[in-house]
Amino acid sequence: MSGEVDAYIAALPHDQRDALTVLRNRLQALLPDHIEVMSYAMPGFRQPGPKGKMVVGYAAFAKHLGLYPHSGSVIPLIDCTPFKTSKSGVLFTPQMPLPDALLDSIIRIRLAEIAAGYGRKV
Repeated sequence: MSGEVDAYIAALPHDQRDALTVLRNRLQALLPDHIEVMSYAMPGFRQPGPKGKMVVGYAAFAKHLGLYPHSGSVIPLIDCTPFKTSKSGVLFTPQMPLPDALLDSIIRIRLAEIAAGYGRKV
């Protein structure tokens, strides 16, 4: 657990705090050996090791929450209906959290992308 992430989540309104706490726990279960960090001013998880790549981040905004796999290639590969998406993330609300199957797909595809060497200089 990261103190910076604790502080980020604690500062949120009750409904967002609860939703992101649940998401954080789900991500920790999916990425048990990964390191919890703040990156781009949002909580997230990166691979272990000094050069571990960011896997996923999440954040709260005024009217929604977002999950960002730190890649513009992951979300376009997945049917995220009925959630609003951009090439870099998927938006959701405390009342309509991301289903387990969707979260699993996002993480699985991002990890496969990292394993394949996405983002490495050749």
